[in-house]
Amino acid sequence: MTHPVSRTILLLDIERFSDRDDVEQAYLRRMLYDVTDRALETAGIDETLRTRADRGDSVMELIDANAPVTALLRALLTEVPVQLRALNRMASRSAQMRLRGVVAGGYVTVDDLDGWVGSDLNHACRLLDAALLRAALRERPDDFALCVSDSVYQGVVRHDHPGVPAADFHQVTVGTKNGPLTAWLHGPVPPAGEDHGERGAGEDHGERGAGEDHGERGAGEAPGGSGDRPAPATPAAPGTTKDTEDTRNRPAPAAHRGAPAPGPVLDVNGGSVSFGGGYVAGDQHGVSGGRVTGDVVMGSKTDGDRS
Repeated sequence: MTHPVSRTILLLDIERFSDRDDVEQAYLRRMLYDVTDRALETAGIDETLRTRADRGDSVMELIDANAPVTALLRALLTEVPVQLRALNRMASRSAQMRLRGVVAGGYVTVDDLDGWVGSDLNHACRLLDAALLRAALRERPDDFALCVSDSVYQGVVRHDHPGVPAADFHQVTVGTKNGPLTAWLHGPVPPAGEDHGERGAGEDHGERGAGEDHGERGAGEAPGGSGDRPAPATPAAPGTTKDTEDTRNRPAPAAHRGAPAPGPVLDVNGGSVSFGGGYVAGDQHGVSGGRVTGDVVMGSKTDGDRS
């Protein structure tokens, strides 16, 4: 095991990756690598200053502590959204790519199996998988949502460097099994009414709880734009309720003994029926106005009813 070294940690994750088929996933992975490489090149961080780990639907970069974090943040806030808009403009609906991102800092150790370990890295992964960050991306028209650790905010963001406006970052608290984490979300914070609770055991990046939709979306989101969002429910017609809409849309009941299925159906259980005009049905018996009492038969009589 190597000695812990100080690194800037960059994590980027594709929303709803597991919803795609193999061909779409392979395409999205290539696009993720392209977006990441271009953003880092824009920030002046070449391959000699970073080490990459592949996580399937996400990429993790350990960046040399001497690389400028301000340039990295500026590239993430400007270059990445531009790239995503260009990609999604030309991509099919099922190949849209939206990303969650985290920038953190801390000490990381490389173990004997070339794995990366360290509590700072674990915290960064938990920020990436936080329900709050997922909700922030889900509710935005943009295709990118970024969160930074408290150490990155205090050391870099709060000083309001050009291209990294401190006023656009908002403090949030992310609950984890090891206690709450303070972080800073770029852009609007999701409404307080949403459930942003975190998972318990097994919440590390890549270990998602049963029933959790990676990059989930809420019901009733607007269609269109990036991602394959469900269309909103169709509202009931004016003056009607949901029950009347359901009744109106039900199929007509089956006819008696193989007779053709009727159209509109009128059930009469006792009482009387008034017709304001003429009515003809079944065997062409006519009623012109007045009141009808007793049994009302619509449609031909069955053989058993004929005399």
